[in-house]
Amino acid sequence: MDADHDREADPIAGYDAAAAEIAVRYESVQAEAVHAVVADLVRSRAGGRALDVGAGSGRDAAWLARLGYAVVAVEPAAGLRAEAQARHAEADVLWLDDRLPRLSATHALDRTFDLILLSGVWMHVRPGDRPPALRSLAALLADDGVLLISHRNPSSVPDRPMWACPEGELERLAGDSGLRVIRSVAAQDRLGRGDVRWTSTVLVRLEATRG
Repeated sequence: MDADHDREADPIAGYDAAAAEIAVRYESVQAEAVHAVVADLVRSRAGGRALDVGAGSGRDAAWLARLGYAVVAVEPAAGLRAEAQARHAEADVLWLDDRLPRLSATHALDRTFDLILLSGVWMHVRPGDRPPALRSLAALLADDGVLLISHRNPSSVPDRPMWACPEGELERLAGDSGLRVIRSVAAQDRLGRGDVRWTSTVLVRLEATRG
């Protein structure tokens, strides 16, 4: 899909409607495997504050909590949020109903994060919303924090629309948000879908001394 796709379509509604099915699929793979290409950065900041935006079934948020992070998990789909809280009730996670590009409820916490994770979210952000979304995320990032964005190529799932993520887009947007890209790598689809290709991109503040 591209920017000409129906702009009234709301991916969140599609995730909400299929929450139970989606949660089962997400929970079938381990967070450590999904994020293997950035696991070194995740572990290097364990014990800090983490923000999981579009936290889905809670798999990644629970993993971060087990690593010792103080975790805030944002999930705008009420059905998925309920699934996550039920599946990971033991995890020390603060759950918020919030959404990009503004993340108003998250900003209201008045804190910054050593790790911000967007896994499978960016392609659902409309192209026109991406510049303010990245600025919003940058404002939440600690001085030596890392922003991890994993996105996939668009598919034709009608109730969960996606928009293309052109090569180099995040690099172009980063500078205007006070960020820079330090890593961008391809990653395989852990659910075994041959037509799905993932890219994991790591961003830090322009003045960051730690990668």
